[in-house]
Parts: sequence; C-alpha cells; structure tokens
Amino acid sequence: MPYAPADAHVHFALHPDHHPAVVATTSGPTADAARSHLHDLGFRPTSPTTMVLARIDHEEPHYTDQAAKRLRQLGFTIEIDPSLQEDMDTEWEWANYPMPWCTREEVREVSAEAQRIHDDIADGRLTIHLHADDGHTTVAVGSYATGVRRHVHLHGENHLRQVAVRFDEETEAIAEFRRLYSVAVYPGPAPLTELETTVQRVIHGEAAPVTSIGVPAPASPPVAGPGEHEEFLAAFLDDNPQWEKYRTWAGDATIASHENPTVRAEFYHEARHRTHTAWTVAEYDGPIGERVWHAALTTGTPVALIRALLQHLDAPPPVGGVEPYEPLRDAGWHPASHPARTTWRAPDRTMVFEHTPHATEARWTLYGGKDLDRAAWSIRLSSGAGEELLAELAASAVALTPAPTAVAAPRTVPVPGLQPSVPQRHGRAR
Repeated sequence: MPYAPADAHVHFALHPDHHPAVVATTSGPTADAARSHLHDLGFRPTSPTTMVLARIDHEEPHYTDQAAKRLRQLGFTIEIDPSLQEDMDTEWEWANYPMPWCTREEVREVSAEAQRIHDDIADGRLTIHLHADDGHTTVAVGSYATGVRRHVHLHGENHLRQVAVRFDEETEAIAEFRRLYSVAVYPGPAPLTELETTVQRVIHGEAAPVTSIGVPAPASPPVAGPGEHEEFLAAFLDDNPQWEKYRTWAGDATIASHENPTVRAEFYHEARHRTHTAWTVAEYDGPIGERVWHAALTTGTPVALIRALLQHLDAPPPVGGVEPYEPLRDAGWHPASHPARTTWRAPDRTMVFEHTPHATEARWTLYGGKDLDRAAWSIRLSSGAGEELLAELAASAVALTPAPTAVAAPRTVPVPGLQPSVPQRHGRAR
C-alpha cells in the first residue's frame, strides 16, 4: 500500500549555480513525509520547501534517479527537469582515474565509501587528529566515536579517500602515523579541498545572497592580511632592542632571541596556507634547560595576539593575576562544557577559546572561525602555559571582537563563481 497519496509532489532539478548538485522542491499535504524520505536518501534542507543533494563524487544524478524511483514506489508524484533527466540518462567517467581496472560500478562503490567518510567527518562521527601530505595526496589519522577497530588511517582526497589501516588503540594509530610522516604532520584535519568547500556551501547555503532586511550577514573572524606578520616582526625588533634578530642557515625563518635567554620566538617566512605554522614561541626553565611551554601560531593570526604573546615574554606580570577565563566571562563570551573540553565562544561567534585539560601539545587553543576544522587561524599552547599569559591572550582576543550588543549592518554577500571539476561525459547508457 502506498505510504503517501498522489497529491504529494516532488520536483527535481539541477542546482542553478553548482552543477551537478540537485535541488528537490516539495509541495502538497504530505510534503513533510516526502522530505523525511529525501533526508534518508542524502538530501539536506535549505528552506521549508527545498532540499539539496551535493556530493563529493559528482554522482548526484545517479542517486537522484534512485531517490525518484523510491519515492514513486511510495506513491509520491515525481517531476524531473529535462536537463537533469539528460544527466540521469548519461553515464560519466572520471578523467585519469587512478584505478583504471575498476568497472563503473566498482568506481561508484569507491566513491560511495569516500562519501561516507566525508559525511562521517562533517557530522562529527569521525574525529581527525592529524593530517599530512605524503608527497602525492593527503593522509590523516582519526577515530570513530564507536565501533570495533575504530581508529583509522585515511588516504586520499574527495572521491578517492579510503580507510587504509585500522587500529584497536588510538595511541597506536597516532604513533604509527607520526612515525610514517614525521615532520610533515600537522594537527587536526586537512583544509577543505575546493570540491569539499563547494559542497559545504551548497548544503549550508553560504553562497546564497543575504537580502532579508534586518538580518545581518555572518560575521567573519579578524585575520592578518598578506605581509602583516613580516611588517610586525620588523617593527617589533626595531622598537624593542632587548630582542635580537637571527636568520636561520636555510634563510626561511627569523629567530627573535630575548636578552633573557629563556625565551625566544621564531617566524617562518614561507608559511602560506592557513594551517601552516607561521610562528613558534617558547619559554625554557634555563639558558640550556627544558622547555616549559610553547605555542604554535598559524598564518592569518591577528598581529594583536602575536604582540600579546611577545610582550608577555618580555615583561610578564606578577604572579597572582586574573584567571584565564575572567576576561572572556566579563566580555560576555559563551561557555560550553563537553566531556573532554571547555569552550568559550565570542558573542559574534568569530572566535573560540578552548581548554582541553588532558592534552599536552594543545591544551589551550584560540582560533578564528565557527569550528576548529575550518579555522581561519589558530594558536595552540601546550601544557605549562601560565594563567597570566592565558589571561593576557584572552583579553587581547576580547579586544578584537565587538561588544555583545553590537549588531552588524545587513549586507549582500555575492555568489562566488565556483567551478568545481566535473567528470568527463563518456556516453549515454542504453
């Protein structure tokens, strides 16, 4: 017996800006039931009447065809736009596919598994601890929230990402990943690829214009522009003679050494990507002693925050200052507690201060953006960082954000001209 009467209607069409993504428009008395089925089939809501299917494998027409057949079986009325129908009737082939021995169905199975991994990461079921570039592609190590042998090494990007190895223990998976990729390892997940960025924009509507009166566009975190770090370093060294400048033998970094031999900072001139470390700052327990704490700052970190760290090293306040969270609490930042961490989010949601009490390398993290996976920049401080330093850093972050009552003026966000790569047309299916 059909699940829904025929007056429930679903119209499928290609997305107007992001081919081959598909938009489903629902109407009729049982539209909610149709939307529920579409959600189970991979579509995500973008408005009360529309849903979108956007994948990293460019297989939207294939899965829309499956969804249309399923909904017809359930009694829904289906209408398919002619241009989408043409794509559904056309078979595709990836150019220069790295596994040419695979049949079309096997290629689709590989892509489906890559899509599942992508969705697991995006939905928080799979947490990525570290990533690296192995010289050919991106690799990563992560952990699923549940399951047997749930700690995995991943290999590849987009529609080629696969689980390479599984481990029983998280420590074993991470240790082996560090052994394999050594200095190429970076914390957290890799930056989104161009295709992943496109998919996220389609799903979350970030590419759509914001035109509603009185509705502000999402705020952006403060970010240092190109060359700002270089200019700051030169000015800082000129204004503070207690710091001496040394260039590394390779010429790709500058060391700023304080007259107090227990502190120093290093700036990497070649850091370009937002996940690359541009600065390392450290304090030691003696001229040739052990490191007490260290910080890693990525490109894009606002200069005001770098200045706060260096000024603290230069003239730390007396012991017994304010608690790290006090400036955040006073400025109206929003606290949230999780089993493994505590986060404080700026009122305009452009910055987050995170405390992970059981971590060693990144016990404290300040970053710009909505989440750490796609942060515009980050500052990671190890265990040992003093409360006075953390409070100064927090106060500097507060100074970069508007007051809680401030409301940004509405503006229109232009639609970017994204042109993700697409498969080549191979021929029509008979």
